[in-house]
Amino acid sequence: MTGPRSWIARRLLLGAAQTAAVVLFVFALTEALPGDAAVALAGDQPDPLRIAALREAMGLDRPAHERLADWALGLAHGDFGASLVSGRPVTTYIADGFGPTLLLAGLTLTLLVPLGVGLGVLAARHEDGPVDRLVSSVTLGMYALPEFALGVLLVTVFALRLPWFPPTAVGYGTDLLAHPATLVLPVLVLLARPVCSLSRLVRAGMIDALASPYAAHARRYRIPAARIRYGHALPNAMAPATQQLARTVDWLLCGVIVVEALYVIPGLGTVLMNAVAERDVPVVQGLAVVFGVTTVVLNLGADLIAHRLAPRSEVAL
Repeated sequence: MTGPRSWIARRLLLGAAQTAAVVLFVFALTEALPGDAAVALAGDQPDPLRIAALREAMGLDRPAHERLADWALGLAHGDFGASLVSGRPVTTYIADGFGPTLLLAGLTLTLLVPLGVGLGVLAARHEDGPVDRLVSSVTLGMYALPEFALGVLLVTVFALRLPWFPPTAVGYGTDLLAHPATLVLPVLVLLARPVCSLSRLVRAGMIDALASPYAAHARRYRIPAARIRYGHALPNAMAPATQQLARTVDWLLCGVIVVEALYVIPGLGTVLMNAVAERDVPVVQGLAVVFGVTTVVLNLGADLIAHRLAPRSEVAL
């Protein structure tokens, strides 16, 4: 057990180092942004005295290393600072945008896993047959279609020509679950490309696993085909698919800006766009840290699961 435990410990230490690197990287990037936040907040005809007061209030007159230390210490205690525009805590911005983004991500994943795995297994069972060619052609074509183009197409057909669903979420607030019709088109757009990539990975993994020596050995022992397919081949095929799924979750939770902008979803992506437009540096920094840490945690979890599901040289039959 020393080997696996040592690998897990090293991976956890690497995740902690990556988290610290994210904090440093975010601070360095926001420091490198052109312009001055105090000048931007002072208005079109800024008064030098007002600019000086704003710089002092925001701590911009202090050395960068002092501001980094205070900011990092605040992050460790869950304090992301306050907005320069409204004065509200950054955590309230994150909390307001997290609900709609989490709802979209949850609905997308609920449909993604059974659809992606099911299509991949179906294609693998009919390798090089009509079903396999149909699934592969459709998924390849869908994957090549940009999200924005697909979103506009769905709005044109199902919201304007056939008024079945609202074109945007304007007027529905943040409680989108109370208005499920507003979620149909965004979820379809979010689902399209991940289903294609996940199903193709599962298909390739299943075909490789079913052609492996341990699968042939299992057939010689007359083990039922269903047990070989779902008990041995599918778990091994899910190892690379798990990492792809983690990247998809990261993509969904970190604010799908194109989809949220197209359907006016008040999620994290919209909050980030508004903060960038207003040059609200603390909000941008807070969201960037949340996105970065989410990526690190999800990749860490995917590596641990993939390590557990990775093919072994011997399989208990």
